[in-house]
Amino acid sequence: MTFRQFAYRNVARNKRKYAAYFVSSAFSVMVFFLCALFIFHPAITRDTILSTAANTMMVAEGIIFVFSSLFVLVSVGSFMQSRKLEFGVLLMHGMTKGQLNKMVFLENMLIGSSAILTGTLLGLLLGKLFLMIGAEFLGIAPLEFYFSWQAPLLTVSSFALLFVLISLCTFAFIGQESPRGLFQGGRRAEQEPRVSPLLASISALLLLGGYALAASATAASIEMIMFPVVAITVAGTYLFYTQLSLFIVKLLRGMRRFYWHKTNMIMLSGLSYRWKDNGRMFFMVTVVSAVSFTSVGVFASIHTLSKELKLDYPAAVGYVAKGSQAGYNAEGDLRGIQGELERLSLPYEILSIPVKHAEVKSQTGLDRTRKLPLMAYSDYKLALQQAGFISHEQPLQGNEGLVMIGSQRDRSLTWGRVKAEYTLEQGTEIVEIGYTEHVPIAEYLLPELDGRDGGDFSGVVVSDSLFSSIIPAHTDRYTGFYVDDFPLTSGIAKVLADKGKVAYESDAPYAVVVSGTLFEIQKTLYSTMLFASLLVGTVFFIAAGSFLYFRLYTDLDHDRLQYSTLSKMGLTDQELDRTVTLQLALMFFVPVGIAIVHSLFAFIALQRLFYLSIAAETGAVLAGYLAAQGLYFILIRGRYLRNLKKNLI
Repeated sequence: MTFRQFAYRNVARNKRKYAAYFVSSAFSVMVFFLCALFIFHPAITRDTILSTAANTMMVAEGIIFVFSSLFVLVSVGSFMQSRKLEFGVLLMHGMTKGQLNKMVFLENMLIGSSAILTGTLLGLLLGKLFLMIGAEFLGIAPLEFYFSWQAPLLTVSSFALLFVLISLCTFAFIGQESPRGLFQGGRRAEQEPRVSPLLASISALLLLGGYALAASATAASIEMIMFPVVAITVAGTYLFYTQLSLFIVKLLRGMRRFYWHKTNMIMLSGLSYRWKDNGRMFFMVTVVSAVSFTSVGVFASIHTLSKELKLDYPAAVGYVAKGSQAGYNAEGDLRGIQGELERLSLPYEILSIPVKHAEVKSQTGLDRTRKLPLMAYSDYKLALQQAGFISHEQPLQGNEGLVMIGSQRDRSLTWGRVKAEYTLEQGTEIVEIGYTEHVPIAEYLLPELDGRDGGDFSGVVVSDSLFSSIIPAHTDRYTGFYVDDFPLTSGIAKVLADKGKVAYESDAPYAVVVSGTLFEIQKTLYSTMLFASLLVGTVFFIAAGSFLYFRLYTDLDHDRLQYSTLSKMGLTDQELDRTVTLQLALMFFVPVGIAIVHSLFAFIALQRLFYLSIAAETGAVLAGYLAAQGLYFILIRGRYLRNLKKNLI
């Protein structure tokens, strides 16, 4: 038998342990390859809007590769730890350290090469189906199968490099430990897990603090507290598995009546050691699952976001001719937009209203606005009427003014914004008394007030009499084209705005937004993000399952010996099933349950960014993941019990 055959038979002999690791690695390679097929498809790369989808999928590629690197590293480290006894026996029988390193390197490369080959071939077989599903997600025509040489080259080279580097890292796992130390490594007596009440308390405080910060976040503060909350929650989660969970088990063991009830002693004593050995693995599963749940839940809310876009962009096409740019022929642009709408046979209505920009002498508060955009109350009501909005606002009196919100996100920012009083250069005073119920003119079409709250507030609505008395520095002309089905306007006015908008702050003599084009870009982006999140989430789910599978079968011989002894002492078959089921259920569902709690608080914070509710979509995502985990638990439980009861007397 050659040395290579010896390495191959080692892998074949341990195929039960390596099975989940191989399947997860091959699946990661397959998803990576399929994403590469999508990225390098000519129909995607040539399209301006779809190129954003390719960029999103490239990010997904990076996430899959980074996670695969971490997964392979942790898995290989666990394999090496579980095989110390085997390595010790080989060294005591004359194998040199160099030969041992070579054997481990060959084994890892054998598994890695097989995973790369299997994943790439499966990707080729499923490539057409994947492209069809991807096209369906994006709402475009089915993509023809196109095999680009970049896809296999990127996949094979990336994962070959990964497995080579990880295989070289295995030398560090083996280290310079003596054969005697390796030989005894698999037989050392288990020690009682050490628990620090202080660290357990810190874990509880960190988790509760992170949840409190997430629940109290506002739309204005969410960007500032996002990273601190994530850091606090991750640290609390790590301490939960390494300290707090063990502390809870210790408390339960101290409750004599509960601890001595039926098989609780067996379940809790075994659980304490399992939690100690698998704490880091549970931590990784929880964090990865929480990220996956949150991302899929948010991007599954595409339909909600499209409804919100309709509220943010009341006109299908909005155009503002800047009064400060004298001599520009805006009528030519407007005729061009009208001509495109007529060629598409889209019925439309036009509204044209003036927007005055008055010079501000002074104002209260921290903000400083040099020129204040103003709209007459009657024009504001006309804009809402054309958009189909219903308003219950009362006519303005005297110097009263309503701040125009530029998007639905501004609604959550109004409570923290201090209302201002303006004194214009001509001596007129304007007092903000509230905010508009609806968006009259879409954001990007007017300059934002110089606020420090991150909002898109874009001017003030005043009474008709006050509006007529104000002498402006210049006057803009807003023209809105109102269409019933605004997504049909996608691609209109490409000459003016290639990607659907030209902001007021640009150097152009006009500002324009095409809601259909913006909707198409947003829909493509969010659909791709949802598709990528589902792919990455599936990779995470399978990898997390393989972690659990590996740990169970690593401890199988130890558990079989333990339960064999307990069976001889009188443990019934039903009691064995109940004990094992409870232990497995805690291992499977505690990480997922904590991940769901993390995700729920993340959704509570993210909901502040949306005017419409995303609860239904996020609830469906969490229920789907929980159902998948339940099905996986049932399958693994049955298989594990069958293997555990083999040769059990």
